[in-house]
Amino acid sequence: MKQEYIGKIKVNKIEEYVDRLDPNFVFKNFNNDIIEKNKSWLIPNFIEKDTFLLYFSFHSYLIETPKHRILIDTCVGNNKSRPLPNWNMRNSDFLKRFKQFNIDRNMIDFVMCTHLHADHVGWNTLLDNGKWVPTFPNAKYIFSKKDYDFFNNAKEGEQGYLSMIDSVRPIVENFQAQLVDDNFAIDDTIHLDPTPGHTPGHICIQLNSDRERAVFTGDLIHHPIQINKPELETNFCFDPKLAVKTRKKFIESYVDQNITIFPAHFSGHTKGIIKSSNIGNIFSTI
Repeated sequence: MKQEYIGKIKVNKIEEYVDRLDPNFVFKNFNNDIIEKNKSWLIPNFIEKDTFLLYFSFHSYLIETPKHRILIDTCVGNNKSRPLPNWNMRNSDFLKRFKQFNIDRNMIDFVMCTHLHADHVGWNTLLDNGKWVPTFPNAKYIFSKKDYDFFNNAKEGEQGYLSMIDSVRPIVENFQAQLVDDNFAIDDTIHLDPTPGHTPGHICIQLNSDRERAVFTGDLIHHPIQINKPELETNFCFDPKLAVKTRKKFIESYVDQNITIFPAHFSGHTKGIIKSSNIGNIFSTI
């Protein structure tokens, strides 16, 4: 994704890596006929042509306002013990990629996590002399209190247990966390939109500038195919039925509104709008 502007606000994507995932790993009761009916707009940017594997990007968004530098979601991170092979003990140059935007980690004012799953909090911390410390030492980290309370009670072996230990609690212990409700805002530029289902406190982040609007959707929508088939349940959601209900409501509200969508895992161009078409709603890159 090239550098984008929403009004006066600058938005850049900082990508950690792109994966290729089996649709049956991602979705419950998946049928490849769905891809056949939508391949005209899904291939080649979002689905691999010959294998029908789904492209999944893991990236952060860097937002620069006249007052603040804000990072949305922090990917998987390095040196983290994780059950998924592609997430386990990674060693990437993610932080070096900030240099292309003339930013270093000391210049981030806010880190905002759409939810507290491991692939959205990983770079919250880094390993320093055997201790997990905040990656962004001058930032206030914005966590949903609903999500924090839920995952803080996770038991060993449950989703979120490991990432709370190495990527969330160290932020709280360093007094850099701000646990917020749905009314949180930064100036008149950023506010939250509660979108529960994937996790109890999942939020979308709304951006407004000069009468232009954008929304960072986190894992409300994992893959573009869910814009056409919002009823597709993933294997990763806390409450799949509620996630479907929330996703349908969101898509109905945003279709043909020319509001820019910045999803958390869409590959390639990433930025787009939701449009109606003769085959149903689709994601159109812009």
